[in-house]
Amino acid sequence: MIKNNAVLATVIFAMVVSVSSVSYTFYQLYQTNRAKHIDNIFTKHSLISQIYHTYLIKQTSQPMFEANLALYDLEEINDEKMHEMIIRHGRILKTDGNADEIMDEYVLSISPFETQVSQQVITSMIEYKDNIYFWVESSRHSVLLEDMKIEPYRALNLLSAYGTLMSVLLISFALIIYRLRPLRRLRKQIARFGEGDMGVRFKTSGGDEIALIANELDSTQNKIRSLIESRTLFLRNIMHELKTPIAKGRIITTMLNDEKQRGRFEGIFERLESLIGEFALIEEITSGNQYHEKKEYRLIDIIDGAIDLAMVEYEAVEREIDASIKIEADYRLFVTAVKNLIDNAIKYSPEKSMKIWMEEGEIIFANEGEPLKKPLSYYIEPFTKEHPTKDSFGLGLYIVDAILKEHDYVLAYERRDLLNCFICVPVKTKRK
Repeated sequence: MIKNNAVLATVIFAMVVSVSSVSYTFYQLYQTNRAKHIDNIFTKHSLISQIYHTYLIKQTSQPMFEANLALYDLEEINDEKMHEMIIRHGRILKTDGNADEIMDEYVLSISPFETQVSQQVITSMIEYKDNIYFWVESSRHSVLLEDMKIEPYRALNLLSAYGTLMSVLLISFALIIYRLRPLRRLRKQIARFGEGDMGVRFKTSGGDEIALIANELDSTQNKIRSLIESRTLFLRNIMHELKTPIAKGRIITTMLNDEKQRGRFEGIFERLESLIGEFALIEEITSGNQYHEKKEYRLIDIIDGAIDLAMVEYEAVEREIDASIKIEADYRLFVTAVKNLIDNAIKYSPEKSMKIWMEEGEIIFANEGEPLKKPLSYYIEPFTKEHPTKDSFGLGLYIVDAILKEHDYVLAYERRDLLNCFICVPVKTKRK
């Protein structure tokens, strides 16, 4: 399936890679941008620590402390319930130390009789319900401050840029896939044309590369159709014109008194009639214009029909075929192919007998005789034969090969001990 849609699969793969790369890049950009935003906000903690130190060490008044906080848009949270909710459920964005390390440091003042306590201050930035809070702790006191000016990080601009870029990418790939649709339709049309459907049309509107290819194929198809029709008409006219003089010649032959001459002429005219019949069969198989109705038939019935057509004795053909075996075939054509194989096997057998059997789906026609001196490909060419005789034109195996190909079989040859084996090998094909 993937081989048949390699271009489409490549485009989809490129789309997945592009979307994944862009998404990962924007995610990294979001992480970096958010971290930088938090760092920028957190620089405010030094001011908060300074104000808090002044408040603790110099013991400034509460109004003065609140005034200093208001100067930097900070407001103390005194609501105990709110205080607990923020500390418990808020998300800590950053902390400048470890609260476990809070300790008292005693520093001697200038006066040897006075001691001041220097507190280590830990500042944490907390986000809660789209607000920023600073939780400032020391070993003796803590305070929760709300930043009235700064809002939490919002990636709206980044998301907008990401959405725009992703939309452009997806629309671009969607357009590419849409533009590739005619290729799939064209492939199906070419497959139908290859199977012999001469009525298929490739012509399409448009001026892009695919439309140009389709229109060129349509032009080529018209030329091929004209050539096939001309060839068919030519062959049929020739065969029709030859039948008339042959018929007249046979009538005149019956008037000859010399029996030897009469027999000679009758043989000539019979050969000519046989040749015309084989030409007609070849034209039907190779032209691609004929509709071959294929149905399921018992193989034994096809072989019996071929024996009758070959006019040989049933005793001369040994058959080891299961009567339940069926094949899908055009009865008349397949009987002709089997008839030619039977005729060939008996003709070149010293015993004038042969054997037919089935082996792993392959139909084998065997006879005793001399092995072939040349490859099978030589004998399936038209007008080639190893032993020229007046009864053969060298078209038998050529016709067999053409009929078998029409039925998804190929003809093979093996030498098994003293037997010449002509084998009909099924080819598994998927017609589209």
